[in-house]
Amino acid sequence: MFTGIIKDIGSVVGISRRGDGLRLAIQTTSPEFSDLQIDESVSISGACQTVVSVTQNIFDVDTVEETLKKTTLGSWRVGERVNLERALRASDRLGGHIVQGHVDGVGVILSLEELAGSWSLHISFEPRFAPFIVPIGSIAVDGVSLTVADVLDNTFKVAIIPYTFTHTTLGKRKRGEKVNLEFDILGKYLARQVQAFTSPQAQPLTEARLKDLGY
Repeated sequence: MFTGIIKDIGSVVGISRRGDGLRLAIQTTSPEFSDLQIDESVSISGACQTVVSVTQNIFDVDTVEETLKKTTLGSWRVGERVNLERALRASDRLGGHIVQGHVDGVGVILSLEELAGSWSLHISFEPRFAPFIVPIGSIAVDGVSLTVADVLDNTFKVAIIPYTFTHTTLGKRKRGEKVNLEFDILGKYLARQVQAFTSPQAQPLTEARLKDLGY
């Protein structure tokens, strides 16, 4: 589990085919990753990956076919800059929001507009994800925890503060580029519960039914 607070911008320094997947070599110069170990989880631009090899300041991960289908990882080339975050420890502060590193889908950047002291990032997403996003809710964009400023027709806007602009890859994004999106897990669970209670097959919500559900 992660919080969406990026610790370093790393670089893809190697890509090799492994069956239906890829092995990615990621370079980081941050002391935050100096004691990284094999089998640890790392969020790489929002996708949770397992470390399979560590050599000095470079670590490798194996990316499976399913991840390549649902994320931007399959389109990366050597030199790609990526957001990095290590897994959350029980003693850490939850500075952003609960991020699983399970990317829901890919969004497309519509614009990155500079405002007075900040930036507004406008992103489109697949209509099927609409129930999971609300104004002032949380979303992870390429692994970065952000607050939704506005939701329009299958698009949303987030505000980017100067620190996030310079300490993540979002400040270099351009119109038409794709980003990994993870919608708030709490919103997804709530939407699932509402769907279960309102579907034509749902049982009537009686006192006995609530007791069966543990309420």
